[in-house]
Amino acid sequence: MKPPRKGHITGTGHYRTISSHTMNGSASTELEPTSILHRTSWRPPVAASAHGMYVVLGDGRQLLDAVGGAAVACVGNGVPEVIQGIKDQAEKVSYVYNMQLSNEPAEELAKLLTSSSNGAFDLCGFVSGGSEAMEGVIKLARQYFFETGQPQRTNFIARQLSFHGNTVATLSLAYHPTRRLPYKAILDEKNFHHVSPAYAKRFQGKDETEEQYVERLRQELEQKFIALGPDTVIGFVAETVVGATTGCVPAPKGYFAAMKSVCDKYGALFILDEVMSGMGRMGTMHAWESFGDGAAPDIQAVAKGLGGGYASIGAVLMSKRVANGIRDSSGIWKHGHTYQAHPLACAAALAVQKYIAANKLIDNCQKQGQYLEKLLRSKFEGPNAVGGPFVFDIRGGGLFWAIEFDFSGEKASLLDFGKDQFAMLVQARALEKGVIVMGMTGGANLQGTEGDHIILAPAYNVTNEELEKIVDVLGETVEDVLKSHKK
Repeated sequence: MKPPRKGHITGTGHYRTISSHTMNGSASTELEPTSILHRTSWRPPVAASAHGMYVVLGDGRQLLDAVGGAAVACVGNGVPEVIQGIKDQAEKVSYVYNMQLSNEPAEELAKLLTSSSNGAFDLCGFVSGGSEAMEGVIKLARQYFFETGQPQRTNFIARQLSFHGNTVATLSLAYHPTRRLPYKAILDEKNFHHVSPAYAKRFQGKDETEEQYVERLRQELEQKFIALGPDTVIGFVAETVVGATTGCVPAPKGYFAAMKSVCDKYGALFILDEVMSGMGRMGTMHAWESFGDGAAPDIQAVAKGLGGGYASIGAVLMSKRVANGIRDSSGIWKHGHTYQAHPLACAAALAVQKYIAANKLIDNCQKQGQYLEKLLRSKFEGPNAVGGPFVFDIRGGGLFWAIEFDFSGEKASLLDFGKDQFAMLVQARALEKGVIVMGMTGGANLQGTEGDHIILAPAYNVTNEELEKIVDVLGETVEDVLKSHKK
């Protein structure tokens, strides 16, 4: 993908002052007032246009988006086939309500999703995003047992250091400490329970083998089933590859097969959240095919890579077991929203998926992911690596990678970040240099108070040159932040 014009952003701004300064640190241009209550403590720059992986700001400066927003823009912006698909559908049917009428793109997209699962999924339902998808998962799983004569099943088991959405129910299901904090008093702790994360780099014992670590986690899950009452558990829920909370963390080999065995033993559902890691991001259509021991779930949520940012859409995929349980009872999904199975959203997602298939972009995702890993390890590993002793881990797969930094060692005493967090300083500085990355914090301990990681999730059609620029700029940025914060 070629940039719309040459050049990149330079300068020395600061994370906390981006809201009142331009991105190169000068105060010559004031941002216009906003009526949006933004999600950030700084005023985000305004995008004016975009093409491929490049985003152009209102003043003409351009950014290379190395993370697809939030692992969303899997084919980049401005793909003609996708734009045409949306236009064509808008001219046919722009909206129908799915309790009255279905629509052609929704039916075709559902068929595509179920037929491309190698028999794992039998039916699906559509929603408007990842949080809605996980809400739908929760309700579908409960409906399944309610309608199959097991109404006593009311408990979900998920994991600490997980994220499943920003609604009250999905915050209860997940365990992202900082995102839960303001709402802790109203979260449901009666029906949502948690076990340890599958995060070997941080939590595997020094004397444990990988197999022993997996067995310990399996036993912990089984003990949780027993403590709650095995016949009260609806299911176990996990991200196949953990996304923003800890940063692209795959589970150890054999983990998901072990977790599924516990669910099967007690008749519970095995549920996967692939909102971030699914739909090709890990180099296979479903992340569990390559990073989940091939253990197909009973229910799965997908979203970000489904529509690639061209429309707000998510989906809930269900196995034949769950589909038959519903079919044999009410025969309907007792869940819905006004914009569920929206014709334009489904048309956009259908066009994105056809474009990915036609251009073999999942294969490219795997290939380019290997090159990205090589670049990251070359830059950030070794005795003379960028970041030196503070690089704790490089992990991921496909085009979903993260670098975790650790400042708990002795050499960290030579640095002073003040009230700022290293990952967020890197994100802000990289933005000034013309590259968008995702900085996240709080994934290094169960309390969510330590840890810094940077996530990269470029489009599936990213070029070698773009990957090289991303890693080079990230390396320069890490060096700049460390140097500028020496005592």
